[in-house]
Parts: sequence; C-alpha cells; structure tokens
Amino acid sequence: MLSQNKKFFDEFKLIHDKFALDQDRCQNEYNEIGSKALLIIKDWEDRLCKQSEKAGYSTFTGGLAEKFQAEIRRNFAMIDWIGVLNKSSEKDFVLKKLL
Repeated sequence: MLSQNKKFFDEFKLIHDKFALDQDRCQNEYNEIGSKALLIIKDWEDRLCKQSEKAGYSTFTGGLAEKFQAEIRRNFAMIDWIGVLNKSSEKDFVLKKLL
C-alpha cells in the first residue's frame, strides 16, 4: 500500500507530523488530505480481508483487520483524529432539525 502510493503517503506523513505538533492550525488541511488517506487504507484493508475470507479463513479476518489497523497506527499515530472538528470549526457547525 505504502510503496504503490509512495508520493501521496510521503505528503500525508508531512502533514501528519505538522498536525501532531500543532493540531489547531493544521486540522482542516489534515482532514482534507486524511480523508483521501482513509479511502486508500480502507481499500487495501478490504482487499486483504476479502482474500482471506475467500480462502476459507473467515474466522481470522477480524484479527487480521485489527493487525492491519495497528500497523497503520504504528506509522501514523494521529490517524484516528481525521474528521475531528477543531474549536474554530465548531462555531460554523450547524445541525439542522428534522421536522
């Protein structure tokens, strides 16, 4: 995954490291680039788990997915912060009432 998307993940790593140092200023940029990273990660996780399910190892698929996510978190510790609203964006957030 990382080698086939090297240019993108190199860029994401730079933004990830900037976000780890200053979350308030980099949150919007991190969310934008991070959403693309999550799509790539999800695609590769699906590929990995679907192959193990097809091979008859469906009981191990959950553990395999957890190990894959743990490896992602080892490389990108702040990956779970993608999509989190920061203080400056909270004032713009409006939840419409359903009638």
